Formats: sequence, C-alpha cells, structure tokens
Amino acid sequence: MKICMAEPGEESRFRECKGAVGLWKDVMLILVPVTGILCLLNLPFHLGLTFYVQQYFAIFFSLVLSLSFILVPARKKRVKGRLPWYDFLFAIFSLLTGFYVALYYKQIVVDIGLLYPHRIILGAISIVLILEATRRLIGWLLLIVTIFFFFYALFTPIFPGGLYGKAIPLPRLVSYLYLDSQGIFGMAVEVAATVVFSFVLFGQTLFRTGGAQFFIDAALSLMGRFRGGPAKVSVISSSLFGTISGSAVANVMVDGWFTIPLMKKNGFKDYTASAIEAVASTGGSIMPPVMGAGAFLMATFLGIPYAKVAIAAALPAVLYYLAVYIQIDLIALREGIQGLPPESLPSFKNAMRKGWPFFIAIVFLIYTLFILGFDADRSGLYSAGCVLAISLFVKETRPDIKKLVTILKETGQGLLELGVISGVVGIIIGIISITGLGFTFSFALVSISGGSTFVLLVLAAIGAIILGMGMPVTASYLLMVVLIAPALTKLGMVPLNAHLFVFYFAVMSFLTPPVCLAVYAAASIGKADMLKTGYAACRLAIAAFIVPFIFAYHPALLLQGKFFEVIEAAVTALIGITLVAVAVEGYLFRPMSLTRRVLVCCGGILSMIPGWKTDLLGLCIALPIVAWEWKASRSVKRVEAEGPRLQNVQVP
Repeated sequence: MKICMAEPGEESRFRECKGAVGLWKDVMLILVPVTGILCLLNLPFHLGLTFYVQQYFAIFFSLVLSLSFILVPARKKRVKGRLPWYDFLFAIFSLLTGFYVALYYKQIVVDIGLLYPHRIILGAISIVLILEATRRLIGWLLLIVTIFFFFYALFTPIFPGGLYGKAIPLPRLVSYLYLDSQGIFGMAVEVAATVVFSFVLFGQTLFRTGGAQFFIDAALSLMGRFRGGPAKVSVISSSLFGTISGSAVANVMVDGWFTIPLMKKNGFKDYTASAIEAVASTGGSIMPPVMGAGAFLMATFLGIPYAKVAIAAALPAVLYYLAVYIQIDLIALREGIQGLPPESLPSFKNAMRKGWPFFIAIVFLIYTLFILGFDADRSGLYSAGCVLAISLFVKETRPDIKKLVTILKETGQGLLELGVISGVVGIIIGIISITGLGFTFSFALVSISGGSTFVLLVLAAIGAIILGMGMPVTASYLLMVVLIAPALTKLGMVPLNAHLFVFYFAVMSFLTPPVCLAVYAAASIGKADMLKTGYAACRLAIAAFIVPFIFAYHPALLLQGKFFEVIEAAVTALIGITLVAVAVEGYLFRPMSLTRRVLVCCGGILSMIPGWKTDLLGLCIALPIVAWEWKASRSVKRVEAEGPRLQNVQVP
C-alpha cells in the first residue's frame, strides 16, 4: 500500500494519498458528486428502476464517512506516513454500514421495528465511526455534547425534575438511530446530500473557472478608488463569494490573502484589516441568495420553500453590511486613509468581459430560485451546469477534463465536514426524538425565563454563541433549533423568526472571543493580535447583535406584513443602523463625546424598532445631535480656513 502524504509546505489536516490508496480516494471523491448528480436528475426513475431517495442518502453518507478516515489522520501531527491499518478498516466498515442500508432498504422499511442482531452490530459500528470522524474533523466539543445525549438516553431515570424519564434500552436505541428516518440518515443527511451538495458543486464550479478572481476584480474596479477602498473591496468581494461558499473560514482563506495585505498597505491597522475581512466573510452565511447550509436546513425544518427564508433574511443582511460599510468609511475618514490610485485598479469593462459568465450564473440562480420557484437543490445543480455551459464559450474560463475532475474531487472533499456533521446531528435529533427531550427542555426553559420572551431570547443568544464556539454554524444552529426554538414558538414567536434568531447568533459565534474561528483565520493572515482582532470584529458586526432582537418582536423587518408597514420598517431600520454605526465608531464629522455617542446609539435602536412612535422618538433624540455635530464641524473648518481672524471663535 502506497503512502499518504501531506502536501509539501502546507499545514494541512488532509493526507495527500498516492498509489493504490490515492486512486481509491480519488474514485470515491468523484463518486460523491457523481451519485448526487444522478440522484438529483432522477436518473434511476428515467431508467425504469425503483429507487428510494433514502438509499442515495445512505450511499452518500457512507462515501463521506469512509473518506474522512482516508483523508483525515487520527492525530494532526500524523499527516505523514503510511495509511494506518485501522484507518483502512474504518473506511471499509464505513462503506459496509451505509451500503447495507442502501441494498436492503426495501426490507428494512417492512420490518424496521424488529431488533436483528446483525443490524444492531452494524448500527453500533456506524455510531462509533461517526463519533470518531466527528472528533477528527470537528473537534472534541461536538463529540462531548453527543456523548452527553447518549448518556441521557441510557440513564434518563437518574435525571431530576422534568428531565426524568424511562431509559431507552441500548439495542433499541442503536437500531432506531441507525435505521429510522429520524436518525442518522434523516433530515440533516438529506439536506447535506441534496441542497448543500448542489451549492458546494456550484461554488467549486464558480471558483475553479475564475469566479473568485472576478468578484475581487469587479469589487476593486467599483470601490478601490474611494476612501478606504481596499476595505470596501473586502466587504463586497467577501459577501459575494461568502454567500456562495457559506463558510466563514473558507471565505477568509480565499479572499483574505489578497484583501488583508492590501488593506494594511493602504493604512489600516493589522487587527482592523483582519477584523474587516473576518466580519465581511462571516456575513456571507446570512446573505441571500444562498446563505449557508443552516438556511437550507431551516427551510426543511419549517417545511417552507427556501426562497421564503432567503427573502425574509434579505433586509437584516443589508443592515449588517450597511453598518460594516459605514463603520469602515468612518474609520478611513478618521485615520485619513485614501483610496487606491486609479491606474492601479483593474478596468470594470475588462472584469465584466472576462467574468460575465459568472454574473449570468448568479442571475440564473436567482431566477430559478425566486422567480420559477425551483427547489434549492435543483437551482444549485442547474446553476453549476449553467456556469460550465457558458464558460465553454469563453477562452479565459474554458474548463478542460483535468479541471472538471478537479471540480468533482474538490466538491467531494468540500462535503466531508458537513457530511459528518449531518450524521452526528442526526444522532442528536434521533435521541431528542425518542426520549422526548425537546419538549421537556423547552418547557424547562419557559419556566426559567418566567414566561418572558426577552429573557428567553437572551438565553438563546448566549447559548448559540457558546455552543458555536469551536463548532460549525450548522451544528450549532441545529442544536439550538431543536432545544430552544420550540420554547420561543411556545411563547408566541413566529417559527421563521425564532429559527432566524438562533441562526444569526450561531453565525456570530465565528466572531465572538474567546473561540472565534473566522477571526483566528483572518488574524493569522494579517499577523495581528487575536484579542484585538476579535474585539474589533464584534464592534464591526454590531448590527448582527441588535437586529435579531428587533425582528424577533417585529416581523416587518423580515418583510412580513402589510406593504406600508414593511416599507416603514425598512426605511427607519436603514436610518437607525446608520446612527448605531456612527455611535459605535464615535466619529461623524469629528470625534464625538461618550454622552453623544450613547444618545445617538439609543436613538438609532429606537428608530430600528418598527412603529411610528419609536421611530419618531429615536429621530428626535439622534437628529439634533447629528445637526449639532455638523454645525460644529463646519465651524472648525471655517476657523482652520480663515486662520487667525477667527481664532477666538468658540466651537461647540
């Protein structure tokens, strides 16, 4: 057996496999997207074959689980050396457990309640393998959380109060998690194998045909010349690429190597430049039209079209990026940071000439998703096909066979983490379902909060941030949504609002210290202090910590309600978030005192709350201070311009 080596000079957790193992790995990586394409195109049906979609889920997950043992070593320091015998066995058993379900699914449906010994053994092996793959790919935190749920299911009688219940026998628990549609091959794997897969394929197709460079060039040509231009380029390019990738860390690692050094060269402090990239990249997970995997799971959980989730999330995402943009502009104004020389910027005309296929692909995606009302998985798959079809007619972007194979392989590799997460989350959801923990936990939370929606929202926000530290957004969101979202809806909150609330704070865990993965990635590129970068990132992302509390109470901010209510909410929210951004930076036309910053911030928050009374009160508080600052700044400029003749003039 040939060795599996890490790439030279790269601190990678993935092995680079060569020889027979390398061929095996490549074939399975390609099989992941190929089987996905065949299933989403419904090829078995067209061939007259009877094929349950759950059989595809089992094949998909077994391939992903097997690949996780081939590509990810048991210890990070052991990326070099031969593929260990135990990883080889783990990979084989991963295929065996999944393909058993795929081959015998028709019989399993008939006698699923029977506890056959071989099924219990295969289920136990499957669960152990998933837990080990979780440790390798995600880390100890999610593994410990999952083990706790197992402990609860097996020893429910020892828990106090409302958590007390009847213990689930181990054979029944294992069989249920392995075979039931509420277990491993349930909703989470379904979303990963369909919607997430199609958009990972779409993102890889865009990236490998030059989409990332197009986003950067287009943003540079549009914004590079303005004050603090490189930072504004980061906001635009990272939001565009981030909404496709759906991964904050991946987005930082794609865009950050270009944008962070450019911002530092332009005059931004190292930690500010790193924070800007981290915040801009993280926002991609809440920015329609694609958002992240959590948004697709949300649509599945709620039983609504994904387009409805994306439309509801549109205005909060605009508020997020507007606040970031304004804060960057104020930082550049305060620090005297100018734009880039026009001669150093790419031509917008040339950028569009080379990148028009990507622009058409994004338009095609939006058209199929929002106008034609296609399912999200079909829209993603067709959009990937659209990119390939158009790029064939452009010399600069035309893919060859090698590039197509690379797209398929990197799509398979890009699904490893999300695939394993979907399996372990399926275990957690299955345990919550079979024990009834979701209901009892929600009841306990409502009791703790004393029936106060605000207290429960604060608990949910803190819980999502803490659980999200060191865990991907999808896992954090799913844990919160099965434990806390039911409690929020029990207190009268609209289900979509409750899900978006916990989703926002799960995303923000990537920016909140002490464990903030997007900040760590950006700070490592910018060679900046981690804590300073984390603090700056939280300040720049202030909108994401305020807006969810507002739309939790007022659905108009999610474009729900009467037309004029929505328009009023949108206009006043845009004004309000601008005032909040000014207050956070403490600079408008000149530096502001602490008292004025607090008043402007309060006025901005009140303006963001839909309703003419709060809007009027907020504007009455903030606008006089803005007018005062403007008048004072003009007086200062007049004194500076006219010199000694006005040196005795008092400036407020």
